[in-house]
Amino acid sequence: MNFQKQILWFICALAPTTLLPAEPVEILSYQSIPSRIKNGNPVLAAAHFRIDEAVGRMNQSGRLPNPSFETGTDHNIQSAEGSIEIGFSQKFPITNRLMLEKKISAAGVEAAAAEVKDVERLLVAEARAEFVKILSIRERLALLNRQKTLSTELADFISSASERGEISSLDAAQARLAALRITTAERRLKTEETATLGKLRPLVGIAADTGVKLSGNVPPVSIPGTASLDRPDLKAAKIDLMAAGTEIELETARKRDDIEASIFAAGERTEDAPNGLENEGIIGFKLSIPLPFWNDNSGNIEEATARRSRKEMEVKALEREIHHQGQTALTEMRQWAALVSELDQQLLPLAKEQTDLLEEAYRKGQGDLQAVLSSREQTLELLASKLDATREFRLARIRYETSRGNF
Repeated sequence: MNFQKQILWFICALAPTTLLPAEPVEILSYQSIPSRIKNGNPVLAAAHFRIDEAVGRMNQSGRLPNPSFETGTDHNIQSAEGSIEIGFSQKFPITNRLMLEKKISAAGVEAAAAEVKDVERLLVAEARAEFVKILSIRERLALLNRQKTLSTELADFISSASERGEISSLDAAQARLAALRITTAERRLKTEETATLGKLRPLVGIAADTGVKLSGNVPPVSIPGTASLDRPDLKAAKIDLMAAGTEIELETARKRDDIEASIFAAGERTEDAPNGLENEGIIGFKLSIPLPFWNDNSGNIEEATARRSRKEMEVKALEREIHHQGQTALTEMRQWAALVSELDQQLLPLAKEQTDLLEEAYRKGQGDLQAVLSSREQTLELLASKLDATREFRLARIRYETSRGNF
């Protein structure tokens, strides 16, 4: 009976661990990043309210001010004489000021939409860069895992030969140390992977405790064709330039203040001796026209003119910056692609051949272990260099496509 209780307790102790759910994993591909950001990135979601703000400003612009209700009364304290007046007044622009205000605010809506698109462009570029970095880290880990397997096999061979007295025991210890160095490199790369995943997850809307499986194809190491220019920030800058020109027209229209028209009705009681009190009614119209003697709005016109000049220079500067970004990224891609090709076609085949010859000679007792380990390390460095060059090519391609506005 005690034995059965012990078995039952043992099963209950194991149950929480065996029934724990597996870590959730989400599959992420290079191509799905834009839709992921569009649907799950909080920064982009917040940026979308810029459009709503601009729409609100547009709906408010171009409206007449509210009319005014006016009333007044007076009474003669020494007699029954008095009067009362009721009227309405409304200001009207004598220029096309309201239409210009509406035009500027409508341009603001277009600019806000372009700015939101630019936020999305930059977020996609950032997320894809982190995706490529994680992919590179995992490729390096796979490379180290293969190298560790080979090192372990060599260490086992040396240990067996050492036990038979064919090889020095120092060689076995040296081979084990080489395998441990690879394990240390693996831990460093896993730490880098954790940090990079920490940057990627919030960008694409993945929870912090969710694993990420990378899938799909990434762009190959080949120079892409010339992409069309579709930069939303450039579009927004050009819209702002157009709006700045309209602002000059608006400030010029504001040289003339609004006129004010009023209609009123008044009733008056007066004493007309010897006939007594009489009631009179009056209906009237008033028009107030401001005279542009002291304020011609010249300062605001100068400011608007200078603003348009600044916006024009900003557009030219941005166009120049876009050109330089694209050309620099394109040059980088060509250089990295040339390095990958050289590693693939020349250096790696030569290093592999040299390592195979040294290993074969060592296993036959005709070589030195240090030469074998050194050759393997050189081969590993070349393979790592290829992975690094591939990663840098992909990052340069992301920069090139981002500079053109393609994502």
